[in-house]
Amino acid sequence: MPEETEIRRVLVITAHPDDVDFGAAGTVAAWTDAGLDVTYCVVTDGDAGGSDPSVSRADMAVLRRAEQAAAAKCVGVDDVRFLGYPDGRVEATIGLRRDLARVIRQVRPDRVLCQSPERNYTRMPASHPDHRAVGSAALDAVYPDARNQFAFPELLADEGLQPWTVGEVWMMAGPQSERFVDVTETFSRKVAALRAHESQTGHMDNLEEFLRGWLIRSAQLGGLAEGRLAEMFQVLQTG
Repeated sequence: MPEETEIRRVLVITAHPDDVDFGAAGTVAAWTDAGLDVTYCVVTDGDAGGSDPSVSRADMAVLRRAEQAAAAKCVGVDDVRFLGYPDGRVEATIGLRRDLARVIRQVRPDRVLCQSPERNYTRMPASHPDHRAVGSAALDAVYPDARNQFAFPELLADEGLQPWTVGEVWMMAGPQSERFVDVTETFSRKVAALRAHESQTGHMDNLEEFLRGWLIRSAQLGGLAEGRLAEMFQVLQTG
């Protein structure tokens, strides 16, 4: 496992705007505070989100891009990229693998954070089909696509993107977790990031209470001290 001091760049790959903020915003804030460069790659624009039928899907996409950019700033992230796939219809296609391999070669991260491709039967919302599809494509893009010069040769021949090997992958929202990150000190920024997603969380008067209870339970699972808050992940070595 790479030493934490060897990690300089992190690429976060998620299906929708707000996914990273529910799953890992406290951790991301800790990483940026420690000097890591973090980039977000959001596969869809979240155009199937919200509950107001008077808002067009095109307008919702624009709104959610802006919300994600604002949320990212709450945790120290300025580089947010969108791939524009249709919300609710993502599949782990060759095309998506190529697009994610391209971003990996552009960013050249030491660590990738993504969603789990496995269904979590204890937390059904975490296992949205878009989440699982993006998680699967992200893992395939990490290995073997991004590191293999003969995978998607057009990335090298036409775009000059050299192969890149990611050192480790952190997965969120899966059925297994063994890494628990104490986010007590960055919790307020996680809440602020989620509040930035007004179209999705504006109706949640109990958002902070809900998040605190969720993260307390995670901390307890990880054996953290009473009253601490944690986000949890499964960590994979890619060598």
